[in-house]
Amino acid sequence: MSRLKELRKGLKLTQIAIQMRTGIDQSDYSRIESGKRNLSFEQCKQLAIALNTSMDYLAGLTDVKEPYPRKKEE
Repeated sequence: MSRLKELRKGLKLTQIAIQMRTGIDQSDYSRIESGKRNLSFEQCKQLAIALNTSMDYLAGLTDVKEPYPRKKEE
């Protein structure tokens, strides 16, 4: 999951900052980032929002980092 690390570092965020933004435990996030653990759907969604990208980018289905237009909160 080098894309996660690249995005996180590009935003100058620590793993602890990711934990605070997503609720994903730092030790779990570290294992996800290093490829030792897989993401759940919900974790992927949380990370895409926190890192301002799309789930497709995180999954390697596209090379476009920009997120899709998001639905406005009602």
